[in-house]
Amino acid sequence: MIFTLVIGLTLALVLGMLAQKLKLSPLVGYLVAGMLAAQPWWGEPVDAHVVEEFSHIGVVLLLFGVGLHFHFKDLLAVRKVAVPGAVTCSLLWTGIGGLVYYLCGGSGGWVAAAIFGMCVCVSSTVVLTRVLEDNKMLQTPAGHTALGWLVVEDMFTIVLLVLLPAVFILPEGGGKAVFCIDDLGAALWGMVWKLALMVFCVAFVGKYIISRVLTFVARNNSNELFTLAVLTIALGVAVLSAEVFNASMVFGAFLSGMVVGQSKFASRAAADALPMRDAFAVLFFVSVGMGFDIFGLLEHWELALGTLALTLLWK
Repeated sequence: MIFTLVIGLTLALVLGMLAQKLKLSPLVGYLVAGMLAAQPWWGEPVDAHVVEEFSHIGVVLLLFGVGLHFHFKDLLAVRKVAVPGAVTCSLLWTGIGGLVYYLCGGSGGWVAAAIFGMCVCVSSTVVLTRVLEDNKMLQTPAGHTALGWLVVEDMFTIVLLVLLPAVFILPEGGGKAVFCIDDLGAALWGMVWKLALMVFCVAFVGKYIISRVLTFVARNNSNELFTLAVLTIALGVAVLSAEVFNASMVFGAFLSGMVVGQSKFASRAAADALPMRDAFAVLFFVSVGMGFDIFGLLEHWELALGTLALTLLWK
């Protein structure tokens, strides 16, 4: 595990600095570092699974830190733009993405095209948040609108994750998935009440509990214990949101960050409890690079170019 982390972080440091010297985002260097780390050149096999697991911590801490600086009223203020804009564009991009998939020779019929379009329509919360932070735009009106848009897209992603297993049934003996809408209503209703319960628990019940816990820990005058308490809250709420409410860990971490941000410990949590956030976040981009498959890209180059054009020119 240590060997894997050393290789990944060292390559990320060198290539991130090189990318910045070339007037590119360091994220480009991190992605290339992941591609190189995955190669069998290092004497010992590099475990991509280890990097991926650590990267989840970085993603949770990154969105927790973003939530620290936001209030619910900030998101409500941009709802008239973020909600209709995100919903309309998500539906539009799903259709265009499906069309690109079909025209570029994708297999699997309209079902596979629709799923591909749904994947293309959702932006990466981690990437866009990091870009906004690097350009000092996260706290601007445009940054607030973009973040609200991302929250709506995360909700859309949750809907997809709930509906896909409900409408596509895989036969027990294997074979092609069967499309079925009999359980669609029940799946939607289950998703709605779980999300509502999650927001209520984190935003209202959690606000009371988290404030009491941080106050109790702060009385010990120990920076280590306070750091541990904040990390436990961030990771704990993220895991609960995924395991109990079937939501994304990113969404749960963002909500918990907003709750802590409304307490009197917001500045201390941001300054003292997240020193390793950026290092773990780097591992997220390294893990993405490690999953890059050059042979798959060459095999489906038409679809790759079509997706690139769709992303750059349209989305």
